[in-house]
Amino acid sequence: MMNKETLLTNWHFMRWLRLGMGLYAAFVALQLHDPFSGLIATLFLFQSITNTGCCGAVGCAIPISKKSMTKTKEINFEEVK
Repeated sequence: MMNKETLLTNWHFMRWLRLGMGLYAAFVALQLHDPFSGLIATLFLFQSITNTGCCGAVGCAIPISKKSMTKTKEINFEEVK
């Protein structure tokens, strides 16, 4: 079950784009009585509302790297001849 926080937060560009494309496809489906456009509209609207995409919730996004909290040791090398 979706909660209110998931629905109302994290609206990025792709989520707005899916919403716009879904609304446009829904308008076309209603105007032309086209079931295929209605299916496409349903897909895009579902993706925008649930914040899912081709690979699930933010599945195609690049993971955010976190800085390591551990200190790195400096390694000293000796040249061997």
